[in-house]
Amino acid sequence: MKLVCPICGRTYEEPVQRCECGGPVEFERFTGEPYIGKNVWERFWDFWPVEPVLELTLGEGDTPLVRSKIGVELGVKLYLKNETANPTWSFKDRGTFLAMSYALKAGYRAVGTVSTGNMAASVSAYASRFGLDAKILVSENASDEKLKAVSVYGGEVIRVRGDYGRLYFESLKLGERLGVYFVNSDNPFRIEGYKGISFEIAEEITPDYVLIPTSSGGLFRGIAKGFIELRESGLIEDLPTLIAVQAEGCSPICRAFKEGRENIERFERPETVAKAIANPYPPSGNAVLKLLREFDWACVTVSDGEIVEAQKKLAGEGLFVQPASATGIAALKKLVESGTISENAKVVSILTGSGLKTLSHAEGGGIRECPLEGLEDCIRSGS
Repeated sequence: MKLVCPICGRTYEEPVQRCECGGPVEFERFTGEPYIGKNVWERFWDFWPVEPVLELTLGEGDTPLVRSKIGVELGVKLYLKNETANPTWSFKDRGTFLAMSYALKAGYRAVGTVSTGNMAASVSAYASRFGLDAKILVSENASDEKLKAVSVYGGEVIRVRGDYGRLYFESLKLGERLGVYFVNSDNPFRIEGYKGISFEIAEEITPDYVLIPTSSGGLFRGIAKGFIELRESGLIEDLPTLIAVQAEGCSPICRAFKEGRENIERFERPETVAKAIANPYPPSGNAVLKLLREFDWACVTVSDGEIVEAQKKLAGEGLFVQPASATGIAALKKLVESGTISENAKVVSILTGSGLKTLSHAEGGGIRECPLEGLEDCIRSGS
């Protein structure tokens, strides 16, 4: 399969990570007759640009699509795509597995990524699984607590002093020079892996809307590409309306979309509880903008208060997610109240990562002290 730039249309025969115009690249869309197998990698075998190394899978993908009671309150049919069920508790594992399959087949001995969160843990874990060295580049202010969940897999964590915004592009240059394959947020194989989310949703329901927490833009592009390929292959008739969701405190894509601009601008002084999607200058931002306009999709922002409220609602259903994962539910309430999403619509919200990684922001219920002798009274009074 060729690589193509979604911004300028330039094509590449050999694997590259970004176009000469500065845009991201992705594989050409698959439109053939698919082979149907067992797990998501086998069921959609022909849709992947590299043969997945199935003997090294950790069981990523095939995550639950859960019917939600929140939808009843809002008058819609709501489903939650629970990506926290992946091996390292986030959607990142899908793209990491496919990128690792490529790196191994291409003869790389080391892989890397620029991240302090879900992607760092995913790359570190899968590098160990694939027998590759991992170089995890993090910002100088990344907390020791957060990095424990990354270094435990054995990868080398490197704190980098300097402009963290430049680190993404510098890592790609150094990777080419040093023979380290960097699997950053919009790596083309990573985008391909995220298509599996669309495939699995389409196997179960035909959604009207899909709400996607959006940071770098890689997840949005992957889900969009998945649905587009399903339609072009004749497996579905219509595309759902995709809605990119960002936090008000860091929303460069939504801001550019609202202002009618073709290019994003850096979001100065980002501040939000949804740290996992707080990317002030997303590398796939312009590609997401193009998709939003081409298909008449939407971009919605939500406040920190709305995010925390949505996180609590999800916890009330037994799903503890990180704040970024709750942005879809926060957006859904606003969209229903404004009439943008109509009654009885089928809506899927992507739950991107587990709340266990962001315990500092979690608000638990009341905890009472009780002597053993008075336990009966304590239990009675609490019921």
